[in-house]
Amino acid sequence: MFFFVPNCCVAGGGGGGGVFAQTVPDEIEVLLETGAVTYSQAARFILEASDVLATDDVNKAFKFAQDKKWLPKKVLANQIARLDYLSLLFLNCFELKGGIFYTITKSPHYAYRELVYRSMIQGRTYPSMEVSGNLLLFITSRMLGSRDREAEAASIRRAYAEAAEREARREALAAEISAILTEQEVSDTTVEATDEGVMITLSDIQFLADSTVLPESEILKLQEIANILISIPNIKLLVSGHTALAGTTAGRNLISLERARAVANYLVSLGACEAGNITAVGFGADRPIADNTTEEGMAANRRVEITILED
Repeated sequence: MFFFVPNCCVAGGGGGGGVFAQTVPDEIEVLLETGAVTYSQAARFILEASDVLATDDVNKAFKFAQDKKWLPKKVLANQIARLDYLSLLFLNCFELKGGIFYTITKSPHYAYRELVYRSMIQGRTYPSMEVSGNLLLFITSRMLGSRDREAEAASIRRAYAEAAEREARREALAAEISAILTEQEVSDTTVEATDEGVMITLSDIQFLADSTVLPESEILKLQEIANILISIPNIKLLVSGHTALAGTTAGRNLISLERARAVANYLVSLGACEAGNITAVGFGADRPIADNTTEEGMAANRRVEITILED
């Protein structure tokens, strides 16, 4: 029976071709022309392809596989390899978990069935059939492709888990800061977890018209906030200034920036953050959170946001 070996196996493209690209091209050609491989040939090739053992010595590879009990003790190095016995070697080299029967017995027969179930072995096959070089290459390519997909899936799962962990940390910190500010009766402040970090919003900022001097009411709020921030090691902050929709665009942008700087400088003076770890920006009226046609909306839009950034 002829088994098609994808071009990627020889050329080093997708589907696990990277290992084949490192293999001596002459060996690929020999395997493609080999009607039946020996256990020592197969062991050397599979061990190298799976990154378990790199050696040019087929007998060393064979002994390694037998010592690991990945090949039956009764087989000889120069014997023609059976498909079920090589299935056992494949499963172990690529660290695949099998079904319940394989898990209990660790037998070549159930190793073979596991690879058939996973479509690593395809076509009309049977456990005791001799393995050609073409079939060896085909199964190895399938195994490598599967491993690459598993690695990619594992990477995605880790990324989601890390993102969930970061979100949980932000939510917990936001809740803790909010509880402290509520206990200290700090008015006109809200705390929320955002994609950037934890944002403390001071709304209805009571600056005098066109002034960047911090009024007493805001100083008291910032002192309470600074007491919280001091306890967070290596903190990095982003201070954003916002205005209501009044005056010119240039004027709003400038005053929002200057007010953000005033808040940032005061937090630094209180020891809440090192000067090199705090950034001030002004957005003017470009990011309203309420309706600028009402007094309440304009008060909400006149705000400073202090964001505790993620590391």
